[in-house]
Amino acid sequence: MATLSQWRSNWTWPAWTQLLLARTEGRPAAPSLYDGTLITCALALMATGLVMVMSASIPEAQKIFGNPYHFAIRHAVFLCIALAVAGAILHVPMYRWQQGNSLLLLIAFVLLVAVLIIGKKVNGSTRWLALGPINIQVAELAKLFFFSYLAGYLVRRHDEVRENVKGFLKPLVVFFFLACLLIMQPDLGTVVVMLVTTMGMLFLAGAKLWQFAALVMTGVGAVVLLIMFSPYRLRRVTSFWDPWADPFGSGYQLTQSLMAFGRGSWTGEGLGNSIQKLSYLPEAHTDFVIAILAEELGFIGVVGVVLLLSVIVFRGLLIGREALNNERYFEGFLASGIGIWLCFQGVVNIGASAGLLPTKGLTLPLVSYGGSSMVILSIAIAVLIRIDHEMRMANVQAVGGRSK
Repeated sequence: MATLSQWRSNWTWPAWTQLLLARTEGRPAAPSLYDGTLITCALALMATGLVMVMSASIPEAQKIFGNPYHFAIRHAVFLCIALAVAGAILHVPMYRWQQGNSLLLLIAFVLLVAVLIIGKKVNGSTRWLALGPINIQVAELAKLFFFSYLAGYLVRRHDEVRENVKGFLKPLVVFFFLACLLIMQPDLGTVVVMLVTTMGMLFLAGAKLWQFAALVMTGVGAVVLLIMFSPYRLRRVTSFWDPWADPFGSGYQLTQSLMAFGRGSWTGEGLGNSIQKLSYLPEAHTDFVIAILAEELGFIGVVGVVLLLSVIVFRGLLIGREALNNERYFEGFLASGIGIWLCFQGVVNIGASAGLLPTKGLTLPLVSYGGSSMVILSIAIAVLIRIDHEMRMANVQAVGGRSK
């Protein structure tokens, strides 16, 4: 009978398999084919979110549904769905995303129109499509699909974007129509996140500085006008400046959040010991989950969450830079866009809860309660992992080819 080594010598192994077998032959261990740091930090944030949603939602769940774990159970189900979908997306090659980016944009437009016609209205906003017991927040899909389209456009029209105004303005026209549909819901927070990410991607693509400056001024001006001509948005901004001027009115939510931060001090009151979640702080398990985390786990807990999110953001940006350096332009622009998106959304959520920014209805990535947000952000993380995986595989195959 042939020995294992003879059998190996008679078989042409793929390059990556040769490296995986190296450990059994006493050679250097095979390199990892997936970004363990990114995966670990994402799972750690998800686990933290599950624990904090359970803790923060118990009083409200008991009051509304008579089951203290209602929101926690739903969040756990959302988390399982998100992991399953992310696992499936991980097997989709990036060239498929590049081929279908225009179709994804069309789907985003159709869904945004549909939500205005047959969408479910909650708290004065029409942002959800109801599919039985599941509510889909279309704006979350629109973010990812638009960034995929923009990455594809920047590859197709790279020289045009760098050399003339027409190429620079075309994706902004698409963004304008998306923004109009989102404002009609209304959802200014998503528009701002998409605008900032769009500016970042155009900047990376080499847009001229004067074009970039004009876009910044136009975007800021548009946001200011939307705030000035909307009474409830204006109240949010004025309450952000001095929430204690009306602590039981427009400043109520922020003052309660600040109290949670203050009570937490350095090490917190202990998991489950929050006072503000006892019907004092609205949206304690969604938009303001970081405030409950600060109250129960203190400054140390907040720093831990910020560090985990920062690692994910920096890994996304580094993966994007590496892809661009390897002339994988679609992957590079998309990875960079995802990194900017996660960074800005996290900054806005934490900043609003801490009174550093006006209050906006944006979730804390991978932590806050919300099925649509959890699933879409998990897909975004899976895309980052896939981009990094394809580059690692290319490097492994190159090493294997040289070793023959």
